[in-house]
This record gives sequence, structure tokens and C-alpha cells, in this order.
Amino acid sequence: MLTKKRILFIANEMSPYLELTEFSETVNRLAIKANENGFEVRCIMPRFGVINERRHRLHEVVRLSGINVSVGNDDYPLQIKVASLPNARLQVYFLDNEDLFKRKTIFHDESEKWHEDNDLRTVFFCKGALETVKKFGWPPDIIHCSGWMTGLIPLYQKTAYKKEPVFSHSKVIYTIGNNTAKEKLGDDFLKIASISSVVKEKDLEPYKEGTTTAMMRGGATYADAITFGADKVDKKLVEEFGKVKGKKVLTYNAESDLTDYLQLYNDLTK
Repeated sequence: MLTKKRILFIANEMSPYLELTEFSETVNRLAIKANENGFEVRCIMPRFGVINERRHRLHEVVRLSGINVSVGNDDYPLQIKVASLPNARLQVYFLDNEDLFKRKTIFHDESEKWHEDNDLRTVFFCKGALETVKKFGWPPDIIHCSGWMTGLIPLYQKTAYKKEPVFSHSKVIYTIGNNTAKEKLGDDFLKIASISSVVKEKDLEPYKEGTTTAMMRGGATYADAITFGADKVDKKLVEEFGKVKGKKVLTYNAESDLTDYLQLYNDLTK
């Protein structure tokens, strides 16, 4: 009996839980379509405080409790919640922390002021997602990342987590999408992002501007394949990653029925 190929979707938005851009609906459709086409699928996203736990029937996963995520000199308890994607037999896991994600706003406060700890929240989420997969003991064949907040995951998978058996055969896809924020992640971002001695200063070069565009640049730089999830993305990113030697690139297609994504998944897992 053939073992099902495993796809892990890591996104900072996914319909119906959080819809910041049109790609939130695409992540939903991709997860369902991959599941229907014989892949084993799981999804991970942040549990932002605006996500209604009662409406979406989130509940804590006790067996995954007890993870602490170290960022800088501090440890942050990671709480993992789960829900079943409506109309699909799929598990969506939500990463939570009392200090970082309970607030009822996403990246800006009620006055549209950028949260000063968005850098910390980003690193916590990216590292927490990989630690969660380790706790699963569930080796993904494909890790499909979307949203600027996931931009560090391709780097971490290639460096700090390179020798982890659960990721030894994983291929990473990064989707470049709409840029939903113009602010910078803070002067200490690169220091915070260096989660291990294995992550060198030169490895963080693509992220040095500290913008959300730089986050997408870094994600695309370290990914094994790149897709474009929107029509109007940063022109510089189109120029840099529209064609990359040695990488599969999937251009944006508004009429796509997502079979092109399924083909990409199959090509990367051959």
C-alpha cells in the first residue's frame, strides 16, 4: 500500500478563520483539494485574538501541551488549539500565547499603530510551527508557506532544523502575496530571528531591511519552489523571483482551478 504524501500548510491567514487577503480563500481551497486528491493534509496558523473560538469550535490539544518556545533570552509557553475545517475532514492547528496573541487586534492596534512586538510574535510563530511538527512526529513531504509572517520558516528549515529527522525530506514552497503592511519589524529583528548558532548573519541577509517585503524575499530565497498568490505583488519581488534558475516558479493565474498547485506538489515529491 502506497503511503500518502503529506502536505503541511503554514499560513498567517486562512478562510474562514481569518481573511486578510484573497489568498486566505485559496489556502482553504488548496487544503481541501489536496486532501481530496490523496494527500494527507494538516494546517497551522496563529490564533490571533480576533478568531472566535466558540464559533469555530477551537479546543486545546492537551497531548501537545508543554512546549516552550525560546526566543532571545526568554521562553514563551506555546498553547496549541485545533479545529476541523468546515466541510472537510481536516485539522487546523492554532498556535497561541497569552502575551503575544490574545489581544483583539492583528498587526496594528485600535489606533492603527504597529505592534512593537510583531518581530517577537513572528519569530515565535515560525519557530513554534516547526516545534509543533516535531511534537506531532509527522514528517511533511511538502511545507507550503504563505503570508509574510511565515517568511522565516524556509530559512529555519534549511539551517536550525536541517538535521531534524522530521524535516529531512521536506520540500518548502513559499507563496509571495499582497503586502498588507509597510512598517518595519524593529531594530532588534535580526538578532531575535537568529534562533540558533547555526543561523549565521549572512543567512539573514535577505531579511535585513526588516520590512514585510523583506520577509517575503527571505521566504522565497530559501524555498525550493515559489508561487505568486496575487496579481499585484511588489514589483521588485516579481523581478527577483519571476524566474529563478534551479527553482520551480508558479506564476499567478486568476482562473486557476488549483491543479497547477497539485502538479507542483507532485513534482516536488517525486
